[in-house]
Amino acid sequence: METKELYLKSEINRKRLIEIVFKAKAGHIGGDLSCLNVLTVLYNAVMNINPLNLKDPDRDRFVMSKGHCVEALYVTLEAKGIIPSATLDTLGEYGSILSGHPTIEVPGIEVNTGALGHGLSIGVGMALAAKMNHQSYKTYVLMGDGEQDEGSIYEAAMAAHQYKLDNLVAIIDRNKLQISGTTEEVMALESICQRWTSLGWDVKEMNGDDIDDIVKSFSNINFENHCPHLLISHTTKGKGVSYMENVVKWHHGVPTEEEFNLAIQEISERIATLEK
Repeated sequence: METKELYLKSEINRKRLIEIVFKAKAGHIGGDLSCLNVLTVLYNAVMNINPLNLKDPDRDRFVMSKGHCVEALYVTLEAKGIIPSATLDTLGEYGSILSGHPTIEVPGIEVNTGALGHGLSIGVGMALAAKMNHQSYKTYVLMGDGEQDEGSIYEAAMAAHQYKLDNLVAIIDRNKLQISGTTEEVMALESICQRWTSLGWDVKEMNGDDIDDIVKSFSNINFENHCPHLLISHTTKGKGVSYMENVVKWHHGVPTEEEFNLAIQEISERIATLEK
């Protein structure tokens, strides 16, 4: 998929995200919006996933470790043709298979996640299994930056280095905000790059707000260097909705009708420009 198509798809997904969160009256909308570009690129330009054969043993694996931002994953899976639109419209309704965190009831979701700090350990297991079974699939794990406070992440990081899991790619959604404030106020993370490099990882930084840089960063991964990979994705919380950007209260929140209309208008204008 060409870069312009990816930008357009990301904006269409962004509009859909606002719609489903508004309808469901719940959602971690700020973090959803910050990671949406990365998910769009992963599912449309990076990962080997066939919507018609979701159990293909050679498919790439994806783990949404920051599971509270599942709405971004739902709209990505819908756009990929994995979740029917009628199913996505049931978000927030009684009896729906869609909940506030990923579950394996939903097509295309590999594991239940949302207990922060656990996703990387699962990803390490998947990547190690591929090595042991001589399979070529890659495993991708998306973490939040607030999630980096969890100690279990670093146990998983050490194991990934120990077993030379160069088929594992972790991504940190570095939007610099978590539920109670900035990451540096709550539990300072910097320097993330030095920390993970010292753990034996191949660490790169990218602009997660920029589709071109995301594509370039994934395409430059060396899957034969015997090191696990980390992409520090510098993003904007609430990306793409002016009044939400870099505002901590939108960690979790539902727009009012007036705010909803403003967000839809902003995104629709960008879609119209991209469609020209």
